[in-house]
Amino acid sequence: MWQLYQFPLCPFSRKVRFLLGEKGIGYELIRESPWLKRDEFVDMNPAGQTPVMVDSSAPVILVDSQVICEFLEETVDRMPLISGTAVHRAEIRRLVSLFDNKLYFEVTAPLMNERMLKRLVHRQAPDAAILRGAMKNANSHLDYIDWLLDHRRWLAGPVLSLADFAAAAQISVSDYLGGVDWRGHENSREWYAAMKSRPSFQPILAERMEVILPPDHYDQPDF
Repeated sequence: MWQLYQFPLCPFSRKVRFLLGEKGIGYELIRESPWLKRDEFVDMNPAGQTPVMVDSSAPVILVDSQVICEFLEETVDRMPLISGTAVHRAEIRRLVSLFDNKLYFEVTAPLMNERMLKRLVHRQAPDAAILRGAMKNANSHLDYIDWLLDHRRWLAGPVLSLADFAAAAQISVSDYLGGVDWRGHENSREWYAAMKSRPSFQPILAERMEVILPPDHYDQPDF
C-alpha cells in the first residue's frame, strides 16, 4: 500500500489526497513536519518538502505533488483528471501551475507562515500587514475564479479536472487559516461548496492542526 508523508495543512498534500480519493486508491497517512528537517525524510526528498509518496514493496518513492498526480494519471485508469484534447490538457496544467505557484506564494504561504509556523515553531505573533496583504491577494484570486466560472462549468472547462482540486487545495488551507472573505464571490462560493461536498473532500475537512482551529464555516458544505 502507498504511504503518503504529509501534515494536515499542506496544500500540496491535499491536492494529492483529493486525487487519491477520486481514483479510489488506498493509502496510509504518515505525519511529517518538514520544518523539523528529519534526516530520514530528507533522505527521501532532499528538498525537505511534503508530499512524498512511498510504495515500499516496489520500492517506489515519488516526490512533488504534480509529479505524483501525473504518475497516478498515467498508471490508474479511473476518474481521469487531466483529460480531453491536447489544448484542454494544456489549459488544465496551466491552471494547476497558476494555483500551485501564484496562489500559493501570494496567499497560502504567507498565511501558513504567519498563522501556523510562527505560532507552532517560532512562538512569535503574526504580522498584521502581511496577513492583510495575503487576504487582499486572496480576493484577487477569487475574482479570477469568478471570471473563469462565468465562462465555464468547472475551472478548466466543461468537466471536473485537476485544476479544480489544485485550487481547492490552496483555498481550503487559506480558509482554515481565516484568510478568505467569500463576500461578493458567489461563483467561487458555489463552486467551492460543490467541491466540499465531494466524498474525497470530507476526510480532509474533518482534520485539525494542533492548537490552530478553523472558522466555524470551514467544514460546512453549505456556508
